[in-house]
Order: sequence, then structure tokens, then C-alpha cells
Amino acid sequence: MEYRNLGRHGLKLSEIALGSWVTNLADADARHIAQETVDAAFDLGVNFFDCADAYSGGAAEKFLGKALSAHRRSEYVVSSKVFFPMGRGANEWGLSRKHIKEQLEISLKNLGLDYLDLYFCHRFDPTTPIEETVETLSDLVKEGKILYYGVSEWSPVQITEAIHIARENGLVGLSVVQPQYNMVDRYIEDEILGICERYGVGVTPFSPLAQGLLTGKYRKGMPLPAGSRATWQADKQINNLLTEENLDKVERLLAVANGVGVPLSVLALAWILRNRQVSSVITGASKPSQLQSNAAANGLRLPDDALAEIDKILDYHPFVRRVG
Repeated sequence: MEYRNLGRHGLKLSEIALGSWVTNLADADARHIAQETVDAAFDLGVNFFDCADAYSGGAAEKFLGKALSAHRRSEYVVSSKVFFPMGRGANEWGLSRKHIKEQLEISLKNLGLDYLDLYFCHRFDPTTPIEETVETLSDLVKEGKILYYGVSEWSPVQITEAIHIARENGLVGLSVVQPQYNMVDRYIEDEILGICERYGVGVTPFSPLAQGLLTGKYRKGMPLPAGSRATWQADKQINNLLTEENLDKVERLLAVANGVGVPLSVLALAWILRNRQVSSVITGASKPSQLQSNAAANGLRLPDDALAEIDKILDYHPFVRRVG
């Protein structure tokens, strides 16, 4: 496994990370497979494990903490997130000082840890002054409760404002962003990647396989695979991606993957890792074999002709408006 620095910071992350969003904890058999997947991650050299307080109502954190407990704390990097409602109270959601501090304590208890390596603001909270949020997170770094903090789905303006608030007030600034990024969702290339490069902020994308679209399991004119996410996902995110245009791209990308000699999923992950601003790619895996397949993207350098063909297939046009 190859490792990259978190932006300009000293923390090293495995190029491939294991996320907990899709971890199945429904029964004993499912939990056993989830444990095997975490064990496989360590065998592969994965050292970054991503979670969140909202995943399975805290059960994902509890499972991950137990699964990691057999390993030395220095062996792994673990993250969690805060924002979404964890109860019905007026203060049981968002990015207020109260909710952040209370929820961090719960996450630490769930994970059985004294500190988190990374702590993310899951979404932006328009009801809380951004100064309050940044100051609270800076304080938690100084207290040793978290080592680095960042944000997930924030806009370029919001990210830049948070960076400058920290700088202007002598606070610890954000070190990482965790946006969605994949071949069919490249919005971070317009501004966010440039902001992160300028300020030395790491990037750890989630949903690199576009909910499974970029695994090649969904094919044009073919029925949905039995048991696949498109057959059970409540919010229908993958179903919304199964457009004629996207499925046409999948067929052409499969040809590129075949030419390189790798599965489409590995091609998609290696394509993200082509950008050195990316510190680690957060992948989901429901069983060890999926993680082992994803790990094949580690260290893979795609040929220039393959990258050129991918650009042609994706046909991405950033939105740029000239002023003046």
C-alpha cells in the first residue's frame, strides 16, 4: 500500500480508505463479514477508516471501535463526522458549540477512543455563525480531542471563509475536505481542488464509484442485478444515476478498463488518484473481496492514452463565467 500526506500536514493516509456508510450490521453473519473486511483492510495496508455519528444511529461507530481495538492506536487513522440530527431536540443537530462538543464525546465513547485523528463537519449549518464552528473545532484540537478537522459537502465560498476566519483569529485551521468526487461528478475540479492546493488542504473523496455505477454491474439494456443497491437503496441515489447518458459512458469506460487490464472500479479509483492533491479515496466494501479489488488501484498509474480516452468519454466542461 502506498501512503500520501494529508495536504501539507505530516499525517500519512493509505491511498485506499475503508468507509462505514454501507457497512451492514443487520445480524451476526453480517457483522462477521464486516469484521473480516476490517481485518482484510489491515492485511492490505489500509490505515484510514472513516465513520460518522449518523451511520446506523451510532452502531457503525461502536462496531468500528470494537473492530479496531485489536490493533495498536498508532496503526490506524480514524475519522467521524457531525451535523445531522441525533435526536429531536432543538440543539441535537448542526454545528453549534454545544452540539459539536456533546456529539464528539458520544463518538469517542462509541469508538472507545481518547481522540479522533480527523473530525468532519458533515454539512454546512446556516443557523450557526461559521466563526463559532471554527473556534470550537480549533479548541478541540488544542484540547487534544481531535488532531485535524475538516468539512465534507461545503461550497468553495464556505471553505475559503473558514480558512480565513482561522487565519485572521489565530485559530487552528481546517486541514482536509471530504467531498463527493468521481468520474460523473467532477464539480470539485472547478474551484475546490484549487483552493485546497493553495492552502495545503488534503482531499479525501467519498462515493468514488458513484454509488456503484462505476463498478460495471449496471449495464445498458440489462435488468438490475439481484440484491444490488439499486434494488433496495431508500433514497434512490444510484437509480437517479442510471441514465442513458451515464450507461453509455459506462460501456465506453469498460472498453478502456479492458484495454488497461483492470476492472472498471479499479480504473475509476486510479483515475481519482491521478491527482496528487487527493490524499486518500474513501471506498465502501460489503465484503473482503470488494476491498481487495479496490486496493488494486493503489499505486496504479494509468497510461496517457487511457487518460486521454477517458477525458474524451467524460466530456467534462467546467462552468466558467467571465466577468468584465
